[in-house]
Amino acid sequence: MLIPGLLQTEDYARAVFTGHCPPLGDEAVDQQVEARLSRQKLLDNVPMVELFFAIGESAVIDPIGGRDVMRVQLEQLLTLRTQRNLEIQVMPSGQGFHPGLNGAFVVLETAEHQHAAYLESQGVGTVVGDPDTVSGLCLRYGKLRSQPLNVEESARLIDRLAGEAAT
Repeated sequence: MLIPGLLQTEDYARAVFTGHCPPLGDEAVDQQVEARLSRQKLLDNVPMVELFFAIGESAVIDPIGGRDVMRVQLEQLLTLRTQRNLEIQVMPSGQGFHPGLNGAFVVLETAEHQHAAYLESQGVGTVVGDPDTVSGLCLRYGKLRSQPLNVEESARLIDRLAGEAAT
């Protein structure tokens, strides 16, 4: 439903936290935005971490924060996609059911090849270590990787939408 936090621009993140329900105070919004932006340092870690993002089409269409904020956000996605360790794919609307519709999830593999998952919904995040649950999420992840537009098709869509937001 939203651009993933690790990929958000400051203005997009601010729009997300400003729209929080119940409303957050200005200081809390500032703290949340700062925390979100500081986590983006993970994108440049050495050794590099392989990252894949499947983003629903509605997240790249809905003008969160307004057209200008969304245009800059889309341009940010196009810039980020040039990183060797990062892939962004868009799941087109109208596909019917796919494994991402039950909600966002993150599958992690440690340097020791241990797997875990992270689930977040409505501002509540949970780390999952149960092997059966993590295995099920890994299966969903594998299936989810095969269903969105490929990386180049996704970039063309994002580029077209950024151009439309500029006009």
